[in-house]
Amino acid sequence: MAKRLYVVLLIPVLVALSLGAFRVKRSIDTVRDAEDAVRVAQLVQTANKYASDVINERDVSVVPLLTGKRSDSAITKARAITDQDREDFDRAVANMPRSTRLLKRVAAVRTGEKALTELRADAFTAKLPGVQTEENYHLIQHPLMELSNELGFGSSNQASFGRTLYALSLTQAAESLTRAIGQRVLVQDRDDLADGELAVQLATFRSYAYLQQVALQEFAGAGTGADVDRLGRAMDTAQKKGESLAAEAAQEAEDAGTPFVAPPPLEKMIERIASGATAKKLAAEGITPESFFTASTLAFDAYRRVEVQLSDTALAKAEEISDGARRDAIVNSAVVVAAVVLAFLLAMWVARSMTGSMRRLRGAALDIAQTQLPALVDKLSQPRPHPVDTRVAPIPIDTRDEIGEVARAFDQVHREAVQLAAEQALLRGNVSAIFTSLSRRSEALVEGQLHLLTDLEKNEADPDQLENLFRLDHLATRMRRNGENLLVLAGEEPRHRWDQPMPLIDTVRAAASEVEQYERVQISGIPDTLVHGRAATDLVHLLAELLENATTFSSPRSPVRVTAAQLPDGRAMVEIHDEGVGLTPQDFAELNRKLADPPTVDAAISRRMGLFVVGRLAERHGIRVQLRPARAESGAIALVMLPYTTLADEGAPAAYGTL
Repeated sequence: MAKRLYVVLLIPVLVALSLGAFRVKRSIDTVRDAEDAVRVAQLVQTANKYASDVINERDVSVVPLLTGKRSDSAITKARAITDQDREDFDRAVANMPRSTRLLKRVAAVRTGEKALTELRADAFTAKLPGVQTEENYHLIQHPLMELSNELGFGSSNQASFGRTLYALSLTQAAESLTRAIGQRVLVQDRDDLADGELAVQLATFRSYAYLQQVALQEFAGAGTGADVDRLGRAMDTAQKKGESLAAEAAQEAEDAGTPFVAPPPLEKMIERIASGATAKKLAAEGITPESFFTASTLAFDAYRRVEVQLSDTALAKAEEISDGARRDAIVNSAVVVAAVVLAFLLAMWVARSMTGSMRRLRGAALDIAQTQLPALVDKLSQPRPHPVDTRVAPIPIDTRDEIGEVARAFDQVHREAVQLAAEQALLRGNVSAIFTSLSRRSEALVEGQLHLLTDLEKNEADPDQLENLFRLDHLATRMRRNGENLLVLAGEEPRHRWDQPMPLIDTVRAAASEVEQYERVQISGIPDTLVHGRAATDLVHLLAELLENATTFSSPRSPVRVTAAQLPDGRAMVEIHDEGVGLTPQDFAELNRKLADPPTVDAAISRRMGLFVVGRLAERHGIRVQLRPARAESGAIALVMLPYTTLADEGAPAAYGTL
């Protein structure tokens, strides 16, 4: 019933979840597109700087290269800036969206870059005359400039930034080419030019000057009024700076007593250079390579500042749109999640209001069956159980319906199970008391027998009779150990303990002396390690049981070897090797499990009492005992790991208890 009710209530929740997931997916797709637009804007920003510095490298290199100063610091500095821009551009390319259009444009940039090293080596030489040098630099700059056309996401205003940036980059490129060609016309020796070469240069110069005006008109048409005003202010600032520099140069010339001709405006300079006048005549009018480069550079820098502002604005707009899309995605996701959670909680409340009592009953029943009852049984199963409260708390369901009646019935079953566990614990306690009583009585008889045998051995001179007495003495010792096994089964501590540390070798020898076939035990390699007195008696008992097992289940003609080692961490390891019939891996696993966690005393213990006693004694002192197969085809190895708490240093103080 509860499952069918949940299915009915879950259907509208799943429908709401599907619709919400569709809306969230759309928001995430929008965020992804906006983030791609941000990475494109970052790429365009890096590409514009790269393009400006590439053509600036060409322009500042004109005069030094034409005058033979190929190692000029200005060239080195400009090329270093360009190389750094190239690295920045590479990083931006690695982070850009992998669209087909962008990849195609970047491939065009890479095609131009391949010739950069050769271009720098041959610039303005016979291998690469001036016009070719300028055009080859343009092969790098122009693809970079065209990346501005990829801007656009979220609004028509954002998309127009690409057109505006491209127009301004074209203006800057035309200004740069005008600057480069103008310097070359003013610096080079016209007598060295071929016929018609000067005319070609001047025609190219005029065409780029005209292209600059066309690009400015395109910028005015594509850009906003604020963009045009920004460029106008930048050009006014450049003009004022040029006038200031001219005034400073005039003052310096006056102070030096040298003649000075103020340069005309940049437009006039371009007009006069394009006329084909000689350098000498142009210098008389104040038009020199230095004055023309300075004036053109001021305009170039003005275009570049506005270009940087536009690219920064485009990036800021893209980031703003991306942030907005991200906020919308978060809000949409939060609304969808909240709606789904609310619907789910409402469905759960309705369902739980109808099935609450049944759930509480099921939870209480599972808690009793899986936690409370096993824990109580475990406490009552201890060899010496502590007082346990056997009262049963009723299941907290007070209704008078069928569920309440089932709860009361389960409470009754719980009480019966607890009462049965308590009766079994009492029975085990009585059995342990019987074991203890039998052990104490047999122990007294065996001790008397041992004293009597000792007296007989002292007064016996016949070797044969003395050997028989020794056998009886050994048999009585084994009988005493069997009595001590009953004490271990009952959970009792040994009545006699050593109060001084015992050497480990003496512990092993004492254990071997209690074994029926003690003459087969070979002891070797035992370190000078002392065992605490509180653990010595139990350790002798533990080792004796293991040695008894090794001698019993191996050939009477094979030895049982006992070795030991002191470990670096302070522990000691005792190993018992036998050549018995061997066990299967399943047998080893089962025996080791019982050694690590000794089971409760039952009828099965009688078949492997020694194994149970070893596990109990090891658990008492934190000793780890493990059985492993020998390397040979048969046999087993018993490993006894003695923790440092059972060991004592040489000259250690006396342990608790007395002998």
